[in-house]
Amino acid sequence: MRTIRVGLGDRAYDIVIENGILASIGADLKQRGIAKRYVVVADSHVAGILGGRLMDSLAAAGISAELITFPQGEASKHLATVAELASRLAQLGVDRKDALVALGGGVTGDITGFLAAIYMRGIPFIQIPTTLLAQVDSSVGGKTGVDIPEGKNLVGAFYQPRCVYIDSSVLLSLPPAELLNGLAEVIKYGVIYDAGFFRFLAEQRQAILGRDLPVLEEVIARCCEIKGAVVAADEREADLRRILNFGHTLGHAVEAASNFAMAHGLAVGLGMVAACRLAVGKGIFPRDQADAVCGLIADYGLPTEIPAEFSPQHIKGFLKTDKKTVGGRPFFVLPTEIGKVVITDAVSEELIDEILGER
Repeated sequence: MRTIRVGLGDRAYDIVIENGILASIGADLKQRGIAKRYVVVADSHVAGILGGRLMDSLAAAGISAELITFPQGEASKHLATVAELASRLAQLGVDRKDALVALGGGVTGDITGFLAAIYMRGIPFIQIPTTLLAQVDSSVGGKTGVDIPEGKNLVGAFYQPRCVYIDSSVLLSLPPAELLNGLAEVIKYGVIYDAGFFRFLAEQRQAILGRDLPVLEEVIARCCEIKGAVVAADEREADLRRILNFGHTLGHAVEAASNFAMAHGLAVGLGMVAACRLAVGKGIFPRDQADAVCGLIADYGLPTEIPAEFSPQHIKGFLKTDKKTVGGRPFFVLPTEIGKVVITDAVSEELIDEILGER
């Protein structure tokens, strides 16, 4: 077992990483005494695969729990789903002494966290991420929210979980596309924060793609350590935490331009490639290092070219409504060397057009 503490004062919490921990979560929650009753929230797919195992763990610990579901997919990540789930909680008589448990990927974590933040003006919640992307990124840090037609995650709240449980063994049954979806966020941490970790990812590529659990646990732990440190220093994204948006400015715009048909991680990978090219174009990032980043992204099997059917003007339209746009100017996280980045809005529209036109 490996435990990483996210230091947020009286809202600090543990990230617990262990192969097979799903079976013992009930006992651990019993010891922590976070709530008198739990409501597990999962999408219809994950509920059928892992819901029973978690409910058995809770029951074995003598914990009262209910399981509620919503339809699988990003298309469910909207306010109507939150309203429907809130009604279910009210019908179950959930109160402020109870807690929610997010069992699933990033969509489930975002929806459940936002629901916990607003139901009765705030009840506790637990994260049990079941995808690589959620384990290394979205389950940590307290960002919650849903999409609206104008853009991704435009309605939400900062609301920290009380604990995060990461069971690496669930990755063994993860579809290849979902493993790929998380790898862009993994690579991100090396580029923005830790050149040594970037080299580790290059050296251990075959083991990671082969789902070597000890290696994957090292990857997950390092990503959580980095994100935990960044969040502890800047919880509400006033300054340092913005580096976590590397690849997300254009990535979110591409994702929205696809009507959210493109997986988040793939869009972020495209956004990281674009950010490297923007940085080279501005003369702040050596081309050989940009080639190394883009090469590693490609080596992991992630796409590096924005699909031709997404016009530059369509993508740029979504840049204007992105959360990282202030006063009509989008902010970009651009690398200056592997392991270091800057945050800037000093990117000309001409350079953006040039990069988006490179198909």
